[in-house]
Amino acid sequence: MRMLNFAKRNFKELTRDPLSLVFEIILPIFLLFIFQQIKVPGEEYKLVNFTPSIILFGFSFITLFTSTLIAKDRGTSLLIRLGTSPMKSSDYILGYILSLVPIVIIQNVLFFIAALILGLDFSISILYTILISIVVSVFFIALGILIGSLVSEKASGGVGSVVVQLVCFTSGMYFSKDLVGKTFSKVCELLPFESCLNIIKGFSNNNLSIISTRNIIVFSIYTIITLIVSIVVFKNKMVSDNK
Repeated sequence: MRMLNFAKRNFKELTRDPLSLVFEIILPIFLLFIFQQIKVPGEEYKLVNFTPSIILFGFSFITLFTSTLIAKDRGTSLLIRLGTSPMKSSDYILGYILSLVPIVIIQNVLFFIAALILGLDFSISILYTILISIVVSVFFIALGILIGSLVSEKASGGVGSVVVQLVCFTSGMYFSKDLVGKTFSKVCELLPFESCLNIIKGFSNNNLSIISTRNIIVFSIYTIITLIVSIVVFKNKMVSDNK
């Protein structure tokens, strides 16, 4: 019950800044609209492929705003006060994750509505994509919690922006990794963002063969490790900030 109340508090805190939420949703939709209007050549920019990319791009902003929320809570000593409660660190992390799930769902629904207006064919795979996207978003939320636990509120924006750029240039959102060379291609394979995009794209295109075993392993390892590290760091920061 305490965890659910904490999640409700976090959701209210997030919705107190509607401008950030609008930016988080409108910018990706704007990019989707622009790239479809100017008809950029390449498989990556076809509507069926670029829509999953926009979903992933939106998740990078989830990381940015999550890190800002965590850093802000630390700066206002909220977490110090909460440290006296019987809640565990994992309860706090779950509370943050649950508060962001409704935003993730709303974000994805609006992205698909925009894509349908632009000509995407409606299919049941859209529903499956929204559901699997919630799973993928857990990694980005956990990453935001980790960043917010490590840096100040001012620094969280800069570090979060780095994540946005990494998503753009290493996921295959704008161009195939093979165009840049073997070294860069290997880096993309080792980072989680390409795997996240392929998982979303596989469900969105109703073509699960896009999702390789490597994609599943890389995504799972990064998600599990990021969750565990975020819980440990979050707990340690609560203790150190309390001194």
